[in-house]
Amino acid sequence: MTHMTRRAFGVTLAAGAAATLLARPAAALDLASAKALIDRAIGEVNSVINSGKSETAMYRDFERIFAKYADVSAIARSALGPAARTASAAQMSAFTKAYQGYISRKYGRRFREFIGGRIEVVDAKPLKSYFEVISVAHLQGEAPFDLRWHVSNKSGRDLFFNIIIEGVNMLASEREEIGSMLKQQKGDIDALTAALATA
Repeated sequence: MTHMTRRAFGVTLAAGAAATLLARPAAALDLASAKALIDRAIGEVNSVINSGKSETAMYRDFERIFAKYADVSAIARSALGPAARTASAAQMSAFTKAYQGYISRKYGRRFREFIGGRIEVVDAKPLKSYFEVISVAHLQGEAPFDLRWHVSNKSGRDLFFNIIIEGVNMLASEREEIGSMLKQQKGDIDALTAALATA
């Protein structure tokens, strides 16, 4: 990847969930369902990457995929960190919507680096109260590298809530970045939401 490190790629895909998210039971979700979810998500990502669409069109597609396969509410709440506990329902709703669009634009802009490449699922295994689906990214001119998707159904649907790339946790990275942005806005969640809407 010419302009992007593997770490940035891992964070890109996704698009953290709160620690309590990991502690809840996985209910009826099973290994096959978790693997099938990521197979479908990756199939759509691969299709967009190699569609030849404009960046603007790709942003819309990636936002649709993120909203469809990720536990956006849990990820957004964790990204906001402790401030989420004091936010009103209306503030959280607005923040989550703005964050979803922000993630899609932020990372969608980088996906042109992956044209001609592909991501494929190779394995899956249970981890505590959720499942880890292991995939490999094959990019032109680069050695294949590992992506691990964490899947749960705490929301009532099978969704992924985290991605690990060579030990780098997407959730922790996003929480650190959003925390820094909130600090710049002097702790004002509404101001942060407005900033994300245009970032």
